[in-house]
Amino acid sequence: MRAKRRAIRLAPEDPVAVLREPGFAGDLVDGTGVVLGEAIPAGHKVALVPLGRGEPVRKYGQIIGVATRDIAPGEHVHTHNLAMGDFRREAEVGVAAAPLPPAEEIRTFQGYRRRDGRVGTRNWLGVIATVNCAATVVHRVRQQFPPELLAEYPTVDGIVACAHHGGCGTAADGEGLRLLQRTLMGYARHPNFAGVLLVGLGCEVAQVRLLMDLYGLEEGPQLRFLVMQESGGTRRTVARAIAMLREMLPEAGRVRREEVPAAELVVGLQCGGSDAWSGVSANPALGVAADLLVRQGATVILAETPEIYGAEHLLLRRAASPEVAERLLERIRWWEAYVARHGGSMDHNPTPGNRAGGITTILEKSLGAVAKAGRAPLVAVLDYAEPVQSRGLVFMDSPGYDPCSVTGEIASGATLIAFTTGRGSCFGSKPAPTLKIASNRETWRRMEEDMDIDAGAILAGEASVEEVGARIFERLLTLASGEPSRSEQLGVGDHEFVPWQLGAVM
Repeated sequence: MRAKRRAIRLAPEDPVAVLREPGFAGDLVDGTGVVLGEAIPAGHKVALVPLGRGEPVRKYGQIIGVATRDIAPGEHVHTHNLAMGDFRREAEVGVAAAPLPPAEEIRTFQGYRRRDGRVGTRNWLGVIATVNCAATVVHRVRQQFPPELLAEYPTVDGIVACAHHGGCGTAADGEGLRLLQRTLMGYARHPNFAGVLLVGLGCEVAQVRLLMDLYGLEEGPQLRFLVMQESGGTRRTVARAIAMLREMLPEAGRVRREEVPAAELVVGLQCGGSDAWSGVSANPALGVAADLLVRQGATVILAETPEIYGAEHLLLRRAASPEVAERLLERIRWWEAYVARHGGSMDHNPTPGNRAGGITTILEKSLGAVAKAGRAPLVAVLDYAEPVQSRGLVFMDSPGYDPCSVTGEIASGATLIAFTTGRGSCFGSKPAPTLKIASNRETWRRMEEDMDIDAGAILAGEASVEEVGARIFERLLTLASGEPSRSEQLGVGDHEFVPWQLGAVM
């Protein structure tokens, strides 16, 4: 008797299926009549029909690459016999941009309404370095701030220190500096901060005063700045910074949560440490939650441009206008040129962990990644860290590197992050908390203290994609109302501020 191994064929026309469990030579793929010719790990692809060299291979009903040699039924389909290749992707701009139906019930959460009308989900004080030379200072401010003083203001979540590796050695009129300035200002204005202190060195390119003048920010009780070379150096700057934050505490402590509509939420969608199950369970479930948010009038931000590459035609079909579609295509072309300029390939994106989890090409990874965006029309395409101005589904240009991408989403205005993972991620973020969703039961059990939602229930047959998506939506509302995420309980997020660095460092 041959052992039977379960597999998932994600679309009827797919010539491959994904094994639900490890298989061995001689095992029968249940319901197919195909016999495995070799050992194949769980989550990896098996050929169901003969595939000729150069023949396109489909998964999710979409092309994920071409066979680099003849492949027999029962063979493992992966990096040794499948490559990205080149093929035409028909855009059909706007053909699927139908609006979602309205919500049957208006949902609410308990948020912090700021003076400018925006709503936060947390109530932090922030100390932000404009240049790496101030990184030690901002971290020492957080570490040395008297905990007994914070305890007197229970509605204040604490101090967030944002330090990074740039701010100088770059062109004063270059794209890299503009991008950093936009990121810093997005954090300085973020509704999850009740007060912000900017700290610079004094001789850097990213000057604090220039930054504030450029964006029309005026110093006031809840927005202050310090220049280390004018403040007497490291220890004196730390002391002055702590004194300034102490002055901000009473105002920050007076803020109270109030009931606000879910339409006020801005949620960044992210995936990291993906595996083959991410595109089957966690990402589609997050897509359901994203649609529920959009139906409430909220905003969801999809990002990671290299991780929609090869699947961008699915988003273009949902573009709300030709201008939105062209903006997305312009970013795709920019990335192709950027990668070529550095001698790389878009197919370099899948990490070793992605490939070990069964993802072969960037095309395959992207098809799973775009599932996070649900079915809503694409209403806008933003530059990295560009402020969100639209409600609904928007796309923000960013690298696929998770901390960098999330930093941009938060700078754009995200007050929550929903993060799917297959291999397991220990990521967290501040000032916007991160909800982590495990794609499979094994990762959930192995890393449960880092995970918030078990989407492995879908693979186990215990819940549908729609049911898990509804759970994610409900959990996002409770998270927005103050219930801590697992990463918050672990204190993760103080070192994950990673602005995208572009241009020559001189």
